[in-house]
Amino acid sequence: MVSKISEGVKISVETFYQQDYSNPLQSEFMFAYRITIENHNDFPVKLHSRHWHIFDSDGSRREVEGEGVVGMQPVITSGEDYQYVSGCNLHTEMGRMCGTYLMENLQTKQVFNVKIPCFDMIAPFKIN
Repeated sequence: MVSKISEGVKISVETFYQQDYSNPLQSEFMFAYRITIENHNDFPVKLHSRHWHIFDSDGSRREVEGEGVVGMQPVITSGEDYQYVSGCNLHTEMGRMCGTYLMENLQTKQVFNVKIPCFDMIAPFKIN
């Protein structure tokens, strides 16, 4: 698990290889990731959007942007957390993701970016 605190918000990421949804012979490798967002500020925040950078070990790169996470734009009060699970497909057995969330301080209406730490996605058989 990797974690990072920026702008008073802690992001923790845990990854899982999805063997049942992967097909190595077709260069299809599926990973799931669980993200926990903890609000350490003294004000509530709202997650508006996400911006991901996805790197495959073959050198390819893509970006994904969109509203919210898994169809939600959660409000996280001070001292609370929000957790969700999503997934990413790669063309190789190793890759990396990192990015940012655009969040809003609901008291001041100020928006700010929270950094999502880079995390690796590695198929277990590649580690041996």
